[in-house]
Amino acid sequence: MSVPGAISDLDKNRALADWLEWQLRQVRGRIRELEVRTEQERRARERARAEQSWKIQPRRSGEMAMLHRGGCGLYSAQLGFLTREEAMIALAEPDIEPCQICNPQTGLEQA
Repeated sequence: MSVPGAISDLDKNRALADWLEWQLRQVRGRIRELEVRTEQERRARERARAEQSWKIQPRRSGEMAMLHRGGCGLYSAQLGFLTREEAMIALAEPDIEPCQICNPQTGLEQA
């Protein structure tokens, strides 16, 4: 027996489904925000690591090998970065010169 003015089970379940779908959209939106933030943080960590590292551009015909700061855009390293100590050793080599744009030796002078 149905009570006059009462909401039917069907209507209650439809309302519940609408509310759950709204909640799911909210959660999925939050997940997207967190994924974007996580990716931005990962990139920031990579940039910070690159700025504290060095890289060597291999010698090409007629040119010397060149030492760059890790974040220098003139050369995109295909391999890993060098530590400060490795960069100091590389810069002491006669066939490796510092990049004139990023001045990697400046970072090596800092103790």
